[in-house]
Amino acid sequence: MDKEKIQDYWFNFLRDKNSLYYPLGDITLFGGNTDDAQQLAELVYDGIKTATTSSYELYEPTEYMPQVGDYNIILNGAEEPICITETLVTEVVPFKQVSAEHAYHEGEGDRTLDYWREVHESFFKKEYQDANKTFNEDIPCLCEVFKRIY
Repeated sequence: MDKEKIQDYWFNFLRDKNSLYYPLGDITLFGGNTDDAQQLAELVYDGIKTATTSSYELYEPTEYMPQVGDYNIILNGAEEPICITETLVTEVVPFKQVSAEHAYHEGEGDRTLDYWREVHESFFKKEYQDANKTFNEDIPCLCEVFKRIY
């Protein structure tokens, strides 16, 4: 990750918005590998992916928790900034209650809830295994809705 390139991107955004301050939330690399990160970043850039889901209970105490009003730098597969999003909604819901609407806004695959569950269950099972925990359909999920603004 080229921190200088990311910093320059952020400062260019601030200059273009004619503002000295926007709350930088996080620098985000979606997915578990380079190919996923590239594809997901492109979906965000194209305005197709306007939501994401993460495991609420696996956030570390020192890790940043997304908040409404955040501005986030989205990185592509080469870990370079591709766009900036603004967080519009955050809510915590059990995995089994994530809505079809949220799955659609994630913008992946055929955009159905079935596809979302299949992909996210596999992803979360690995995350939970890595954390020496067990995945189940009641795990709390942090659902975030955003829009690309730059």
